[in-house]
Amino acid sequence: MSIRVTQTMLNNNMLRNLSRSMGNMDKLQEQLASGRRFSKPSDDPVAATRSLFYRSSLVENEQYQQNASEAQSWLEITDNSLEEANSILQRVRELVVQSGDGSLSKDSLTAMAKEIRQIKDHLGNIANQTIGSRYIFAGAETNKPPYNQATGVFDNTNSQEITLELSERVLVPININPQEVFNYRGQSGTGDNIFQLLDKIATDLEAGNDATSYLGSLDQQLDNLLAQRATLGARMNRIELVQGRLQDQELNVTKLMSANEDADVAEVITNLKTQENVQRAALGAGARIIQPSLLDFLR
Repeated sequence: MSIRVTQTMLNNNMLRNLSRSMGNMDKLQEQLASGRRFSKPSDDPVAATRSLFYRSSLVENEQYQQNASEAQSWLEITDNSLEEANSILQRVRELVVQSGDGSLSKDSLTAMAKEIRQIKDHLGNIANQTIGSRYIFAGAETNKPPYNQATGVFDNTNSQEITLELSERVLVPININPQEVFNYRGQSGTGDNIFQLLDKIATDLEAGNDATSYLGSLDQQLDNLLAQRATLGARMNRIELVQGRLQDQELNVTKLMSANEDADVAEVITNLKTQENVQRAALGAGARIIQPSLLDFLR
């Protein structure tokens, strides 16, 4: 059964095709202006889903990098503090060795004792080092100073780790156990901590006695500080490796997102030029399809 094609049908089809052609041109012009392959999810649902995944990955990566930077800052301040503590304890060791000189007067030994007590106070300041408003040598009790300036006692007993997530399910501690630094009691575990040791050295010097008998205990404290710094250095190296990996991941995900979202400008320009030619051809064909009416002759 044949279908009678009317002029109205021809006109409607022509207008529909012209509208579709204009829609294609509009889409290409929008891609060229925005530089994006799509402007709404309905343009390309698959690409839009991938885009959401890539953007979510970048947000997570950014947070991990912030965590890694915070961890790096925390560990660097900790390492600098331990280095300073090691330096002043080396000065204490020099004074202890000098105290063994039998020609020294009691006034000289008393002067050494005063210097050691000042060093003890400074070591207390190091123990109360903060980053922001948090004490780094207080375990998880970061809002409370671990060293009591009034009594001269390191009275903190918290050894809990503070961890940050540097990648999915990878938690890294950013603090060291303060009990293993300022409450370290020698290899036997029954000796004096560093503050108690400095007190005893100063007391003996004030009494006019040499303090060379404390050299062994002092050396154990210095060796412990070096061991803690070595552990800290290994952790800092690990965080640097993680930071490098996170930066590489950010670059890779950014490239994937660009390939998924960004329009190929050269291809879009070519398609737009082709579509313009199609539009002109459609308009030319439409002019032939529309038949002249009586109004065309009423002039």
